[in-house]
Amino acid sequence: MTKRYPPISAKLPVFMHGADYNPDQWLHDPSIFEQDIRLMKLANCNVMAIGIFSWAALEPEEGRFEFGWLDHVLDTFAANGLYAWLATPSGARPAWMSQQYPEVLRVGPNRVRNLHGMRHNHCYTSPVYREKTAIMNTKIAERYAHHPAVVGWHISNEFGGECHCEFCQKAFRGWLKEKYGSLEALNRAWWTTFWSHTYNDWSQVESPAPHGETMVHGQNLDWRRFVSDQTIDFYKHETKPLKAANPELPCTTNMMDLFYGLDYRSFAEALDVISWDAYPTWHEAASDGSIAAWFAFNHDLFRSLKGKPFMLMESTPSLTNWQPVSKLKRPGMHKLSSLQAVAHGSDTVQYFQWRKSRGSSEKFHGAVVDHVGHEHTRVFQDVAELGATLSKLTDVIGTTVPAETAILFDWDNRWAVNDAQGPRNSGIHYENTVMQHYRALWEMGVPTDIVGSGDDFAKYKLLLLPMAYLLRAETGAKIEKFVREGGTVAVTYWSGVVDENDLCYLDGFPGPLRTTVGIWAEEIEGLHDHERNVITLAEGNPLGFAGTFEVREICELIHAETAETLGVYGSDFYAGRPALTVNRLGKGQAYYLAARVSDPRFYESFYGKLAADAGIRRAIDAALPEGVTATVRTDGERDYVFVMNFSGREHSIALDDQSYYDLESGENVTELFMPMNSVRLLKRLSRS
Repeated sequence: MTKRYPPISAKLPVFMHGADYNPDQWLHDPSIFEQDIRLMKLANCNVMAIGIFSWAALEPEEGRFEFGWLDHVLDTFAANGLYAWLATPSGARPAWMSQQYPEVLRVGPNRVRNLHGMRHNHCYTSPVYREKTAIMNTKIAERYAHHPAVVGWHISNEFGGECHCEFCQKAFRGWLKEKYGSLEALNRAWWTTFWSHTYNDWSQVESPAPHGETMVHGQNLDWRRFVSDQTIDFYKHETKPLKAANPELPCTTNMMDLFYGLDYRSFAEALDVISWDAYPTWHEAASDGSIAAWFAFNHDLFRSLKGKPFMLMESTPSLTNWQPVSKLKRPGMHKLSSLQAVAHGSDTVQYFQWRKSRGSSEKFHGAVVDHVGHEHTRVFQDVAELGATLSKLTDVIGTTVPAETAILFDWDNRWAVNDAQGPRNSGIHYENTVMQHYRALWEMGVPTDIVGSGDDFAKYKLLLLPMAYLLRAETGAKIEKFVREGGTVAVTYWSGVVDENDLCYLDGFPGPLRTTVGIWAEEIEGLHDHERNVITLAEGNPLGFAGTFEVREICELIHAETAETLGVYGSDFYAGRPALTVNRLGKGQAYYLAARVSDPRFYESFYGKLAADAGIRRAIDAALPEGVTATVRTDGERDYVFVMNFSGREHSIALDDQSYYDLESGENVTELFMPMNSVRLLKRLSRS
C-alpha cells in the first residue's frame, strides 16, 4: 500500500530549492533585483525565504509602514513562477524601537540590560515587544496571506537566548506556581533544604544568576524548561494573526543542529513543519565520516520530531564566514551533503544566502551569487546542477524513512546530565556518547529515529538508551513493557539515576530500569583522561564475538541480579566484575553496558548482532566501507536508496540481489563505483 505525506505546499508539489533572499539590502539599485530573477531561473531555484530581518525596511519609523518594495518582489515572483516563505521580521528589532522602548532589550543573567544590537536581543515576555510584533504580523497577514507566491510563513529566525528582566522573573514565578501549586511542593521538588536554601515567599524565587543561585539543580532545570516554554509561547503569539488570516498556510521556524538552549521536542508540537539550518565543517580531516554522522543524527532527529518530512531551510552552497576555518566545499560535496538531507527525510534544499551581502558581519558568508554578480562561478554551477537532480526526484516527495531502531534523546536529560556535578566534571561527554552509539548504526546503514520519552516505542524492534540519566518512572515502565513484549533495549552506564525533578532514585540505580536490565549499579568511577581499563568478552558468549576492548572515562560497578554476564572488567580492584550484561524479560531482552568503550569496532559488532537478531533491515544488504553509508525512503511500494561516500576515498560496492534502478542514469545496476564525495540514487521495489 502506498503511504506518503502530502507536499509541504500544494502550490509547489516538487522539491523546494532556493535560499534566504534579502532584496531590502539592494533597494538602492533596482537592476540587482532584475538580475536576481534571471539568475534564480538559471540556478533551477523555485523558492526564496523573504523578509528575514527586514523590520527597518518595513517600518522605518514607528507607525509608518513601507510595503511597496515587498509588493513588487512578491508580484514579480508570481509572474515568474517563483515562490516565497514570507518571514516575520522579529529576529532583530529596529533601532527606533530600542531607543523608544528600552524594555524590549534583554537583561542578562547578571541583571544588566543589553544595548541595542545583534539578533534576538529582545525579551519574549515584554508587553511592548509582543504588541509591536502583533501589529507587524497582522499587517503582513492582511496583505499577503492569500498572495499566490506565498507558500508559508517563516517565523522569525533561529530562536534562542534568554532574558532575566522583571517581566521574565514574574513570568517564571507564574510558571512555577502553575506547575507546583505551592511553595512546599516546589521546595520538596528542588530539595532546597540543601544549604538552607528553602523559599518561604514566591518573591524570593529568581532565575539562576552568576552572582546568585546556581547550585539548586532542580531550579536550573526548571529555568531551562521555562525559557523553552516562554520562547514557544512567543512563537505562538507571532503565528496567531497569521493563522487567523489564512489557516491553510504552514508556519515554521528554522532550528539549529542539536541546539542546547531550547527543547526542540516541545517546540515541534507548535510547528506545522520542521525546518532547520545545517552547517557542517566539511574537510576538517581526510575523511568526512565523523561530520557526516553528526549531521545524519541531526537530520534523523528533526525528521523524528514530527515523524514526517522536514525542511533543510539553510545550508551553505560553498563556505561560511563564522566557523574557525572557512573551507570551500570540494568537488562533489555540495551535491553529496545536500542529498544527505534528502536521504534522511528533507523535502527541501535551501541556502543562506542567495546573494552575498556587500557589508557587515556576513559579507563573506557563502552564497549562490557571489560579489561578482553573475552565473559563471563554480558554486553557481553546483547549485544549478543540484536543482536539475532534484527535479528528477519528485516521486521521493512525502516518502518516509522506515526506521525500526530508535535512540532515546530528551533535552531535559541532556541539561541534567551536564549539570550533575559528577562523576567527571572534566567532561562526561553526553552528546559524544550518543554519537558513539548512533555512528555504529549509521556505518551499517541502519535507518534510525531519535525519539523522546513521550513517544511510542512499540513500532521499533531495537531501542538504545545512552546515558538516560534523567528517566521518569513512567518512561521506565514503558521501556519494561517494550521489552516484555519482544523488544530489545540497550542501556548504558549513568542511566535511571534521577527523576524529572533531578532527584536521585532511592531504590538502587538504574531506578525504574532495575527490573528491566536485571542489574544494580552500586558505584560509578570517573577515570582520569590518561587512565584506561578494558572489557573482556569470553569466547562462545551469546553475542558471537569476543575480545578485549579499551574503556575510558566511566566505569560503573554493577551487580548482575537476574542478568547474565557477557563481559567483565580486566583491571583495577573491580577486575572480573560484570561490565556487559543481558537480561531476558518476557519475550525480549535488555543489555546493560557499564563503561564507555572507546573502540568503535565494539559498537559495530555489538549493534550488528543486536540488529541481526531483532530482524532489523539495513538500507542495503551489502558490505559498506568505513565512511560509506546508505539510507532509504519509501512510499510502501518503492524504496529510494541513497548510497553516500564520506570516506575521502573511492570505493566499489557490490549490491545485494535485489533489482536496482539508477534514478539519474536510468540504468539497472548491480555494482556501484563511488568516487570521493559521491552519492548514488537508486530505486527498487519496497521490502516493507
